[in-house]
Amino acid sequence: MASRNWGNLPAIGLMLVAIFLFGVMDALIKWQGAKYHVLQIVFFRSFIGLLVLLWPLLRSGPKLLATKHPWLHGVRGLLGLASLVGFFAAFAVMPFGDVYAISFASPLLITALSVPLLGEKVGWRRWLAVLVGLTGVLIMVRPGGSVFGWMALAALGGTLAYALAMLLVRRLSKTESNVAIVFYSGAMASLASGAALPLVWQTPLWSDLPWLIAIGLIGGVAHLVLTQAFRLAPASTVTPFEYSGMIWAVLFGWLFWQEVPDGPFYAGAVLVIACGLYILRREALQAMRPADRLPGESA
Repeated sequence: MASRNWGNLPAIGLMLVAIFLFGVMDALIKWQGAKYHVLQIVFFRSFIGLLVLLWPLLRSGPKLLATKHPWLHGVRGLLGLASLVGFFAAFAVMPFGDVYAISFASPLLITALSVPLLGEKVGWRRWLAVLVGLTGVLIMVRPGGSVFGWMALAALGGTLAYALAMLLVRRLSKTESNVAIVFYSGAMASLASGAALPLVWQTPLWSDLPWLIAIGLIGGVAHLVLTQAFRLAPASTVTPFEYSGMIWAVLFGWLFWQEVPDGPFYAGAVLVIACGLYILRREALQAMRPADRLPGESA
């Protein structure tokens, strides 16, 4: 058992690096999003991010882009675009940590939606975790309070779109390469946001252009690092480390925007993260063969 854990350390390290890079990218998005239209930010993130994929494509060739389900990639791309728009719009006006905490509801939504969309079976324990976790989201956004508003709904919409996109990734990953999944999603977002650029374009200042390019480059590299982490270890091992993003969200929010989360925010965030981790644990148990489980463990 000990050797297996040590063997997962590189994957865990890559996951932590990827989440840190995503945190840096999101901080840049919040900064630049106050100056430029959300679709312009989405274009830089998507189009520049595609350039990072040139490295694996040059190494392995265009066979990585082979697909059996082009229409599923199209739907996945539209959902990815909706997720980017929702999150980027929320980052521009909401406290940094609030957006992150709301986004952590995605494992709860993935679990709930996997029943009608994928026909998966979810036991009562995971359903209870979903309900408690969604209660945590309500505590954070506080309907009727100062946090709740259109941008909180945008963040929730982005989280829902992300959850739906991840369910499609589960299906696509059975026949498609990771590069193909990332490429077609990025291409769709680039084309859609690029088509809208004449309506929203604002010529970037020379001082802002390097940061806009950095958003795409950092995001593209983060995706490749994330993919490698999932390649080196089971999803149940590395996925819980996504929650390390909360550290960077609170730190960057305080450091750059003097944002200090209040008590209800922390209470709701703890509920959401705890329930998300519990669901990941239950899914890991369900994936195990009965012989591999410890006495008393069940899925």
